[in-house]
Amino acid sequence: MVAPTEPPARGRTGMHRTGPAPGLRPHVASYTGYRLEAAPPSTHQGVPSGHLTFLLCLDGAVEVLANADPRRAPGTFVAFVSGLHDAPAVVALGEPQTGLQLRLTWRGARALLGTPAGELAGDTVDLAALLGRRAERLVDTLAGEPTWAGTFARLDAELGALAARGTGDRGVPPEVGYAWDRLEQTGGALRIADLAREVGWSRRHLATRFRREVGLAPKAAARVIRFERACGLLRGPWRPPLASVAADCGYVDQAHLSRDFKDLAGLTATAWLAEFPADDRAHFHPDSHARRPRLAGVTRRSPVPDRRRPA
Repeated sequence: MVAPTEPPARGRTGMHRTGPAPGLRPHVASYTGYRLEAAPPSTHQGVPSGHLTFLLCLDGAVEVLANADPRRAPGTFVAFVSGLHDAPAVVALGEPQTGLQLRLTWRGARALLGTPAGELAGDTVDLAALLGRRAERLVDTLAGEPTWAGTFARLDAELGALAARGTGDRGVPPEVGYAWDRLEQTGGALRIADLAREVGWSRRHLATRFRREVGLAPKAAARVIRFERACGLLRGPWRPPLASVAADCGYVDQAHLSRDFKDLAGLTATAWLAEFPADDRAHFHPDSHARRPRLAGVTRRSPVPDRRRPA
């Protein structure tokens, strides 16, 4: 008889990924538990993504040296949420740290934190400013779990409680939800003029309402969605050539993708990939952004808005 495998203890260096409970999946795409040992001082580029970063340090802290929006002050945080952005943030590395990183959807910002994602755009916001005393209790509760399996189960329970107390997507214009879903379904390839016609709003009105809720204008969101998918493919264990990724994600050519890396990440694709060790790539599980978008027979999360409604 084979002895059961013990759940991995949190003290082991490395990354441990899983998905949230089914009821949380509209709000959180994935969980990553990590343990970093002390290393020589360096920096990490926080590249744009179609998800907000929700980070909880179970020991240690994160020092943000520069936010994506240079008007926002840097700082050191035990727990924070970073909004959507289309420029890199810079984070200090080198200190030992154990933590949880959640890929939060823009809908999840309202549902779990009670704040539109648009109010967090380009910034790093202390979790206490959003949840009050519940933020410290959340970190303390998770820090008391000895294994990653227990930590993830406890996180499901705590986020479920936040969702139960929240208002869900109440207040989100259905046109904005529909517009985001269409951009996601097409991998960011849909023309914004066509999207505005589908929604029944002018491009200007769509841009204003979309940015207010999400934090990026539709054109910037489309660019970030496409870029996130390209990054997912590049971090996969198969490591396809840059030219193949560019073609698969709808870029004009490899040079187009390379320009996006310089603009959005502040460094080349090669330099960005060098930040991730080989064993991290080997255990990378691509999410939906790392798959070819399905354009036919898609199931939309948001209904088609009634075009008879006034803009």
